[in-house]
Amino acid sequence: MTDQIRAGFERDDRFDRQRRIEWIDQEKISRSSVLVLGAGALGNEVVKNLVLSGFHILTIVDFDRVERSNLARCVFFTERDAEKRAWKAECLARAIEDFSDEIKVSLFTNPVEELPRNVFAEQDIIFGCLDNFNARLHVNAYASLACKPYIDGGMQGTIGRIFLSKPPDGPCLECASNATHSKIAALRFSCTDSSVNFFAPPTPAEITTTSIVSALAVKEGMRLLSPKAPKLEGQMIYYDGLRNSLELMELDIDPSCPNHGSMRDRGSTE
Repeated sequence: MTDQIRAGFERDDRFDRQRRIEWIDQEKISRSSVLVLGAGALGNEVVKNLVLSGFHILTIVDFDRVERSNLARCVFFTERDAEKRAWKAECLARAIEDFSDEIKVSLFTNPVEELPRNVFAEQDIIFGCLDNFNARLHVNAYASLACKPYIDGGMQGTIGRIFLSKPPDGPCLECASNATHSKIAALRFSCTDSSVNFFAPPTPAEITTTSIVSALAVKEGMRLLSPKAPKLEGQMIYYDGLRNSLELMELDIDPSCPNHGSMRDRGSTE
């Protein structure tokens, strides 16, 4: 007996509308493992977009606890979470498990510097939603070593940035760093102004910029997994929320970058 197509069958497929975009490889997306580092405002939005886009295998990492100042920008946190000072990673993981029975989520409540090396190697894509440049460089180094794509996002007020690293062929985050980044590398810029190791006011932030930056980051993840996707001309995306403008920047590999040196050494021994 042959299968019959009945009227309205497309309404039963959760991702029917997305499958109609020809370049999206929905099957590969659903099979891919993603690591989300940071479960704050950007992490909430990135994870939301990932699960709604069909990513089923996620690992979430964050060592912070929910505070009331998170609630205006974190869709998955509640007043009760803030009162209990619950772990951000646990709250986020618990919330997305209700989206679908197919979702498999793991979590760590450790700093990214304490993650086992194999956690990076087991991923198909790594998303950085961090508030500390030193942690970003640590993740960038491990992603480069494992030759895993790393999509790093950040905001300052209504300005957003996404950096896409695709080792070993393109520049990494360290290649894009400068002297100013070096000066602030050890500073932890917290949106809640807690557990910081220097005195500074909280970083300005609002949800609309966060939402747009997260959407751009996840779109790049979908693009990376879809061979038919149009290619992005540039590794850095800048978003200006006041002018509603996007700019792309093409960067070069820094010949002195230690990450590319380690990749060359690795390639010569394999």
